Amino acid sequence: MDHNFETQRRETYDTFKQSKGVKLPKEAVIDYAFFIEELDASWPALERALRLEGFKTRRGKDGETLIASIGPIPVTPEDVWNYERIATSIALKHDFYPDGWELAE
Repeated sequence: MDHNFETQRRETYDTFKQSKGVKLPKEAVIDYAFFIEELDASWPALERALRLEGFKTRRGKDGETLIASIGPIPVTPEDVWNYERIATSIALKHDFYPDGWELAE
């Protein structure tokens, strides 16, 4: 499965455009979600690789997603996309695929 980073980047920037008028914090922890594609994919290998890049990881409540958190970072399209690209590149190498991001609670 080929991944289109440009489409993903555009979606992140569009999210910020659509949030005009919404008060966003200057900085926040961002949670990036990744879903497992192959049943034999290695959760520990993905978590280890993400942690080496500064992300904290946890498994989603559904048991099929991994949440990679970073921050607090500036809440700008550029910063959110930069870390999203890093985390996605790592996840794809481990048979996990992006499923969006959000400000951590």
